[in-house]
Amino acid sequence: MSELMKVPFVSFDVMHSEIREEITSAFNSVLSKNMYIYGSECKAFEREFAMYCGTDYCVGTGNGLDALYLIMKALGIGYGDEVIVPANTFIATALAVSYTGAVPVLVDVDISTYNIDVSKIEPAISDKTKAIIAVHLQGRMADMENIKAIATRHHLYLIEDAAQAHGAMYKGKKAGILSDAAAFSFYPGKNLGALGDGGCVVTNNEELACKIRTLGNYGSDYKYHHIYKGSNSRLDEMQAAFLRVKLKSLDKWNSERQRIAEKYFDKINNRNIILPPKNSEEYRHIYHVFAIRCEERDGLEKYLYENGIGTVKHYPIPIHLQKAYEDLKKGEGTYPIAENICRTILSIPMYYGISDEEIEYVADKINQF
Repeated sequence: MSELMKVPFVSFDVMHSEIREEITSAFNSVLSKNMYIYGSECKAFEREFAMYCGTDYCVGTGNGLDALYLIMKALGIGYGDEVIVPANTFIATALAVSYTGAVPVLVDVDISTYNIDVSKIEPAISDKTKAIIAVHLQGRMADMENIKAIATRHHLYLIEDAAQAHGAMYKGKKAGILSDAAAFSFYPGKNLGALGDGGCVVTNNEELACKIRTLGNYGSDYKYHHIYKGSNSRLDEMQAAFLRVKLKSLDKWNSERQRIAEKYFDKINNRNIILPPKNSEEYRHIYHVFAIRCEERDGLEKYLYENGIGTVKHYPIPIHLQKAYEDLKKGEGTYPIAENICRTILSIPMYYGISDEEIEYVADKINQF
């Protein structure tokens, strides 16, 4: 395969072409009803997504960051508190903690899974710790059984950041059901993505669900009656309608991502490349991204770009080395595993609709590096 081929990092063309008529119908339906905030589509999506996750309740939010923030706000987490967060995650996980007034306490991660290193959680717990956020990074769930045992032992809340894990499973249970509450993002690039921003919280706790809904609706439990100093974070009706259409295809899309991943595992053969975790009986990885690692990451990135292959670094700068979090006073070397991952990681094309020929082209170019 010497001829140059263009393979974007992500494309929605095939996905959306298959459901275009349903999406258009959903748009027209909402438009004709003249109800754009918390109407029948949003209520139906909340029921359907809760059922999909196996939880009793789902509350739509404006985005995934708000979903995390509202969970902690509803749990009473605030100034003077600490929340444990993996050092290798998107900054939104830490920002949600900061928005409550609490302090994110970073814990280094496992080099083989990129998720939080369970053995390092307990040493980070103090008398100020109120919760642990388990992030299911890249679509692979964290070690929830052992994390939950730690949370129970120390009387801490357990929260799932499932922003990248729609449909991922751990020991037969889906992301969202193994904690006090879980936050999902419906950013367009997610496995279940809206056509704009959106998010939700799922939980089995009715009181918590009601409080989260109220906090996200200006603190109002009914019109013009405000019991909390809330915010405005609601899943709008149009996005809910689109998500209802897309939810029906989520398992099919996830299965295709797993097939694509298996093709990469089979085709990529370069001793300079470290591949991500594979699926197993315990972990159903849904490959939100397919992230490889390479000591010569920047050179690989440039080489793939020159060969028409789109890539993204998830994520190039760890949270503790971001200017926004210089107040944590955690210098370089504090979290060596997270820093190593950030220095070497590169996500390659992974999306529903990528062709086998394109997969083989990407693998071929990686093997030639």
